[in-house]
Amino acid sequence: MSDKGNILIVEDEELLRETLTLNLELEGYEVTAVGDGSEALDAVEKAHYDLIIMDIMMPELDGISATETLRIRNYEGPILILSAKNSGADRITGLKKGADDYLTKPFHLEELLLRTEKLIEKNKKIGTTKPLNDTYSFGGNTIHFHQGLAVNFKGEKTSLSKKEVMLLRLFAENPNDIISREKILQTVWGYQVYPTTRTIDNFILNFRKYFEQDPKNPVHFHSVRGMGYRFTNN
Repeated sequence: MSDKGNILIVEDEELLRETLTLNLELEGYEVTAVGDGSEALDAVEKAHYDLIIMDIMMPELDGISATETLRIRNYEGPILILSAKNSGADRITGLKKGADDYLTKPFHLEELLLRTEKLIEKNKKIGTTKPLNDTYSFGGNTIHFHQGLAVNFKGEKTSLSKKEVMLLRLFAENPNDIISREKILQTVWGYQVYPTTRTIDNFILNFRKYFEQDPKNPVHFHSVRGMGYRFTNN
Protein backbone atom coordinates (compact mmCIF):
# COMPACT_ATOMS: atom_id res chain seq x y z
CA MET A 1 0.00 0.00 0.00
CA SER A 2 1.28 3.48 -0.87
CA ASP A 3 2.18 5.77 2.02
CA LYS A 4 0.33 8.54 0.21
CA GLY A 5 -2.90 6.61 -0.09
CA ASN A 6 -4.78 3.75 -1.69
CA ILE A 7 -7.54 4.83 -4.11
CA LEU A 8 -10.39 2.93 -5.76
CA ILE A 9 -11.65 4.39 -9.04
CA VAL A 10 -15.15 3.31 -10.10
CA GLU A 11 -15.73 4.48 -13.68
CA ASP A 12 -17.28 2.66 -16.64
CA GLU A 13 -15.74 4.92 -19.30
CA GLU A 14 -12.50 3.12 -20.11
CA LEU A 15 -10.50 6.09 -21.38
CA LEU A 16 -11.32 8.24 -18.37
CA ARG A 17 -10.67 5.34 -16.01
CA GLU A 18 -7.23 4.80 -17.52
CA THR A 19 -6.45 8.53 -17.53
CA LEU A 20 -7.36 8.92 -13.86
CA THR A 21 -5.39 5.82 -12.94
CA LEU A 22 -2.27 7.05 -14.72
CA ASN A 23 -2.37 10.55 -13.25
CA LEU A 24 -3.07 9.40 -9.70
CA GLU A 25 -0.26 6.85 -9.91
CA LEU A 26 2.06 9.60 -11.11
CA GLU A 27 1.11 11.51 -7.94
CA GLY A 28 2.26 8.55 -5.84
CA TYR A 29 -1.06 6.89 -5.04
CA GLU A 30 -1.74 3.18 -5.30
CA VAL A 31 -4.76 2.80 -7.56
CA THR A 32 -7.30 0.06 -8.22
CA ALA A 33 -9.82 0.68 -11.02
CA VAL A 34 -13.13 -1.07 -11.69
CA GLY A 35 -15.94 -0.51 -14.17
CA ASP A 36 -19.16 -0.58 -12.16
CA GLY A 37 -20.69 -0.33 -8.70
CA SER A 38 -20.96 -4.08 -8.15
CA GLU A 39 -17.23 -4.50 -8.74
CA ALA A 40 -16.62 -1.64 -6.31
CA LEU A 41 -18.52 -3.41 -3.54
CA ASP A 42 -16.45 -6.55 -4.13
CA ALA A 43 -13.20 -4.57 -4.12
CA VAL A 44 -13.97 -2.89 -0.79
CA GLU A 45 -14.61 -6.29 0.77
CA LYS A 46 -11.09 -7.37 -0.19
CA ALA A 47 -8.94 -4.30 0.52
CA HIS A 48 -8.74 -1.00 2.39
CA TYR A 49 -9.11 2.24 0.43
CA ASP A 50 -8.33 5.75 1.66
CA LEU A 51 -10.61 7.24 -0.99
CA ILE A 52 -13.19 6.06 -3.53
CA ILE A 53 -13.72 8.10 -6.69
CA MET A 54 -17.20 7.10 -7.86
CA ASP A 55 -18.92 7.77 -11.18
CA ILE A 56 -22.73 7.92 -11.09
CA MET A 57 -23.90 6.70 -14.49
CA MET A 58 -22.79 3.06 -14.69
CA PRO A 59 -24.27 -0.29 -15.76
CA GLU A 60 -25.25 -3.00 -13.28
CA LEU A 61 -25.14 -0.78 -10.18
CA ASP A 62 -25.06 3.02 -10.37
CA GLY A 63 -22.77 5.17 -8.25
CA ILE A 64 -25.45 6.55 -5.93
CA SER A 65 -26.72 3.06 -5.06
CA ALA A 66 -23.16 1.80 -4.62
CA THR A 67 -22.35 4.73 -2.31
CA GLU A 68 -25.44 4.12 -0.20
CA THR A 69 -24.64 0.39 0.05
CA LEU A 70 -21.04 1.10 1.08
CA ARG A 71 -22.25 3.33 3.90
CA ILE A 72 -24.76 0.73 5.05
CA ARG A 73 -21.87 -1.75 5.12
CA ASN A 74 -19.95 0.73 7.32
CA TYR A 75 -17.32 1.88 4.86
CA GLU A 76 -16.22 5.10 6.58
CA GLY A 77 -13.64 6.43 4.12
CA PRO A 78 -14.30 9.45 1.91
CA ILE A 79 -16.19 9.09 -1.36
CA LEU A 80 -15.79 11.62 -4.17
CA ILE A 81 -18.58 11.44 -6.74
CA LEU A 82 -17.99 12.27 -10.40
CA SER A 83 -21.09 13.12 -12.39
CA ALA A 84 -22.25 14.75 -15.60
CA LYS A 85 -25.30 15.86 -13.61
CA ASN A 86 -24.71 19.27 -12.10
CA SER A 87 -28.07 20.33 -10.69
CA GLY A 88 -28.44 21.18 -7.03
CA ALA A 89 -30.88 18.31 -6.57
CA ASP A 90 -28.37 15.78 -7.94
CA ARG A 91 -25.65 17.11 -5.68
CA ILE A 92 -27.93 16.93 -2.64
CA THR A 93 -28.88 13.34 -3.51
CA GLY A 94 -25.23 12.32 -3.74
CA LEU A 95 -24.33 13.94 -0.42
CA LYS A 96 -27.46 12.57 1.24
CA LYS A 97 -26.54 9.03 0.24
CA GLY A 98 -23.11 9.35 1.80
CA ALA A 99 -20.69 11.12 -0.54
CA ASP A 100 -18.16 13.52 0.96
CA ASP A 101 -17.62 15.59 -2.18
CA TYR A 102 -19.16 16.00 -5.63
CA LEU A 103 -17.34 17.00 -8.81
CA THR A 104 -19.15 17.55 -12.09
CA LYS A 105 -17.89 16.52 -15.52
CA PRO A 106 -16.03 17.88 -17.35
CA PHE A 107 -13.57 18.80 -14.64
CA HIS A 108 -10.01 20.07 -14.43
CA LEU A 109 -7.55 17.34 -13.53
CA GLU A 110 -5.74 19.74 -11.16
CA GLU A 111 -8.96 20.24 -9.20
CA LEU A 112 -9.57 16.51 -8.90
CA LEU A 113 -6.01 15.95 -7.67
CA LEU A 114 -6.37 18.73 -5.10
CA ARG A 115 -9.70 17.41 -3.81
CA THR A 116 -8.24 13.91 -3.66
CA GLU A 117 -5.31 15.08 -1.55
CA LYS A 118 -7.50 17.12 0.81
CA LEU A 119 -10.04 14.33 1.35
CA ILE A 120 -7.36 11.76 2.15
CA GLU A 121 -5.47 14.13 4.46
CA LYS A 122 -8.65 15.04 6.33
CA ASN A 123 -9.68 11.42 6.70
CA LYS A 124 -6.26 10.40 8.04
CA LYS A 125 -6.38 13.28 10.51
CA ILE A 126 -9.79 12.17 11.76
CA GLY A 127 -8.53 8.58 11.99
CA THR A 128 -5.71 9.61 14.31
CA THR A 129 -7.91 11.68 16.61
CA LYS A 130 -7.59 10.48 20.17
CA PRO A 131 -10.87 9.20 21.60
CA LEU A 132 -12.47 11.47 24.16
CA ASN A 133 -12.98 10.65 27.79
CA ASP A 134 -16.58 10.49 28.96
CA THR A 135 -16.19 13.93 30.55
CA TYR A 136 -15.07 16.93 28.51
CA SER A 137 -14.52 20.48 29.77
CA PHE A 138 -14.15 23.83 28.03
CA GLY A 139 -14.55 27.45 29.12
CA GLY A 140 -15.87 26.49 32.55
CA ASN A 141 -18.43 24.10 31.03
CA THR A 142 -18.44 20.32 31.47
CA ILE A 143 -20.13 17.72 29.28
CA HIS A 144 -20.86 14.20 30.53
CA PHE A 145 -21.39 12.33 27.26
CA HIS A 146 -22.60 9.03 28.69
CA GLN A 147 -25.12 10.69 31.00
CA GLY A 148 -26.30 13.16 28.37
CA LEU A 149 -25.71 15.95 30.85
CA ALA A 150 -24.00 19.34 30.71
CA VAL A 151 -23.02 21.68 33.52
CA ASN A 152 -22.32 25.20 32.32
CA PHE A 153 -20.05 27.93 33.69
CA LYS A 154 -22.88 29.08 36.02
CA GLY A 155 -23.24 25.61 37.52
CA GLU A 156 -26.57 25.08 35.75
CA LYS A 157 -27.35 21.53 34.65
CA THR A 158 -28.87 20.81 31.25
CA SER A 159 -30.06 17.50 29.87
CA LEU A 160 -28.80 16.86 26.35
CA SER A 161 -30.59 15.02 23.57
CA LYS A 162 -28.86 12.15 21.79
CA LYS A 163 -28.16 14.32 18.74
CA GLU A 164 -26.82 17.15 20.90
CA VAL A 165 -24.41 14.69 22.50
CA MET A 166 -23.32 13.37 19.10
CA LEU A 167 -22.77 16.86 17.70
CA LEU A 168 -20.87 18.04 20.80
CA ARG A 169 -18.66 14.97 20.61
CA LEU A 170 -17.92 15.66 16.94
CA PHE A 171 -16.94 19.23 17.76
CA ALA A 172 -14.84 18.20 20.74
CA GLU A 173 -12.95 15.62 18.67
CA ASN A 174 -12.13 18.25 16.03
CA PRO A 175 -11.38 21.52 17.87
CA ASN A 176 -10.56 24.53 15.68
CA ASP A 177 -11.39 22.62 12.49
CA ILE A 178 -14.14 23.79 10.15
CA ILE A 179 -16.62 20.90 9.99
CA SER A 180 -18.75 20.85 6.88
CA ARG A 181 -22.51 20.53 6.97
CA GLU A 182 -22.17 17.25 5.05
CA LYS A 183 -19.87 15.79 7.72
CA ILE A 184 -22.35 16.77 10.44
CA LEU A 185 -25.19 15.17 8.48
CA GLN A 186 -23.28 11.93 8.06
CA THR A 187 -22.12 11.74 11.67
CA VAL A 188 -25.19 12.95 13.56
CA TRP A 189 -28.20 12.40 11.31
CA GLY A 190 -27.00 9.49 9.20
CA TYR A 191 -27.64 9.00 5.52
CA GLN A 192 -31.40 8.63 5.38
CA VAL A 193 -32.38 12.00 6.86
CA TYR A 194 -31.51 15.35 5.39
CA PRO A 195 -32.36 18.25 7.75
CA THR A 196 -32.21 21.85 6.61
CA THR A 197 -29.37 24.23 7.40
CA ARG A 198 -31.71 25.92 9.85
CA THR A 199 -31.93 22.69 11.87
CA ILE A 200 -28.18 22.63 12.43
CA ASP A 201 -28.17 26.38 13.10
CA ASN A 202 -30.78 25.85 15.83
CA PHE A 203 -28.48 23.34 17.52
CA ILE A 204 -25.66 25.89 17.42
CA LEU A 205 -27.94 28.57 18.87
CA ASN A 206 -28.89 26.23 21.71
CA PHE A 207 -25.23 25.48 22.44
CA ARG A 208 -24.54 29.20 22.63
CA LYS A 209 -27.40 29.61 25.12
CA TYR A 210 -26.08 26.71 27.21
CA PHE A 211 -22.35 27.41 27.13
CA GLU A 212 -21.51 30.94 26.00
CA GLN A 213 -21.20 33.79 28.49
CA ASP A 214 -22.37 36.14 25.73
CA PRO A 215 -24.42 34.15 23.18
CA LYS A 216 -24.44 37.09 20.75
CA ASN A 217 -20.64 37.15 20.72
CA PRO A 218 -19.70 33.45 20.89
CA VAL A 219 -16.15 32.31 21.61
CA HIS A 220 -16.77 28.55 21.31
CA PHE A 221 -19.43 27.81 18.67
CA HIS A 222 -18.99 29.53 15.32
CA SER A 223 -20.81 29.44 11.98
CA VAL A 224 -18.45 29.84 9.03
CA ARG A 225 -20.38 31.23 6.09
CA GLY A 226 -20.42 28.92 3.08
CA MET A 227 -18.16 26.35 4.76
CA GLY A 228 -19.67 24.91 7.93
CA TYR A 229 -19.13 25.22 11.67
CA ARG A 230 -16.16 25.48 14.03
CA PHE A 231 -15.72 24.79 17.73
CA THR A 232 -12.91 26.39 19.73
CA ASN A 233 -11.91 25.25 23.21
CA ASN A 234 -10.73 28.43 24.92
